[in-house]
Amino acid sequence: MLRFLSTGSNIFQSFSHATVIKASLVFAPTTYSTICLTQTKVEVDDIRNNWNNATQVLSKWGCSDGDLKIIFSRCPSLRNADPTQVQSRLCLLSGLGLGASELVKIVNCRPRFFGSRYDRSFDERIAYLTSLFESKEMLQKAIVRNPSLLLCDYKYDIEATVLLYEKLGVNKRDLIQMLLLRPTIVSRTSFDAEKMGYLAKTGLSKDSKMYKYVVTLIGISRVETIRKKVANLMRYGISDEEVFEFIGRSPCVLSLSTEKVQRNMTFILGTMKLDAKIILKQPYLLYANVDTVLKPRVLLARKIQDMDTTLQIVESTIITSLRMSEQRFLKLFVKCHHKDVANELMEFYKRTKEVKRLAESSKKYCSKGFPF
Repeated sequence: MLRFLSTGSNIFQSFSHATVIKASLVFAPTTYSTICLTQTKVEVDDIRNNWNNATQVLSKWGCSDGDLKIIFSRCPSLRNADPTQVQSRLCLLSGLGLGASELVKIVNCRPRFFGSRYDRSFDERIAYLTSLFESKEMLQKAIVRNPSLLLCDYKYDIEATVLLYEKLGVNKRDLIQMLLLRPTIVSRTSFDAEKMGYLAKTGLSKDSKMYKYVVTLIGISRVETIRKKVANLMRYGISDEEVFEFIGRSPCVLSLSTEKVQRNMTFILGTMKLDAKIILKQPYLLYANVDTVLKPRVLLARKIQDMDTTLQIVESTIITSLRMSEQRFLKLFVKCHHKDVANELMEFYKRTKEVKRLAESSKKYCSKGFPF
């Protein structure tokens, strides 16, 4: 365990119940002031003198040793942070009803959370967010998903983004759902004539259930990225109109990387011997993992057919099997046979799943920013 963690955890093990209650009063709700509402300035200053480091402050607030380990691993500079500044941020979170478990998620998502600044309009921003999400619980979920909602940035205009989507036909209820699903909507949304053209090509009306998913995905995606992903699908003989109609029916195809689409399409065309346009009716073929779902199940079906030539496993059966849960698939394709045959098939299935992608362990991953 880290030195600060062990020091912090041992100090507070012998605290009495009264001491714990007194310590909890330090973190009463506040906005961006370091003085809590339930204490005077003199009392707070007295307690500050007893804080040696941020570890003690976080421990008093309720963070366990495990929480501290995660927080410091994501934000090492927090070890040397001013304890009073750390307490100020914890008071802010307490005022919003957030605790230690939420803090871990916030720091994991936004490691610079404790170093961020808040301007004088912070109270107004919180009031607007509260009215937008209509309940404290929904606001808490939104902040945990996207801590940047609390940050001050002239480019981070929440109200303008909400108005933009309302003009595009996304009602408030649907927009709240999308803000929780895709936290980067506020910071990355942009629309131009080309994006509006893409949206029109999908053929969706504003009353469609898929509309909110398509418009938000197009809004947060870069134009260059959309062009690249559309061109990637067109390489396989799918027309421009068919691609955008496909996006309208299955919007999450825009969230898939070009590499994943290429791998899945290579397997569909080369191994499964299916027509490329099968994905327009069965989009799951693009979403499924090649190494753990597509390849093991398709090869197992072929092995079963080779073992019993009288058995004909049709294309529709194979495609249906790819959507099954692991337990159901094994029950229908493996465990239904005699024990010896079932054991042989199970061994083959496990061996196929364990085969790793060539040079996967030595592959170098590079961060290119937001995947959409």
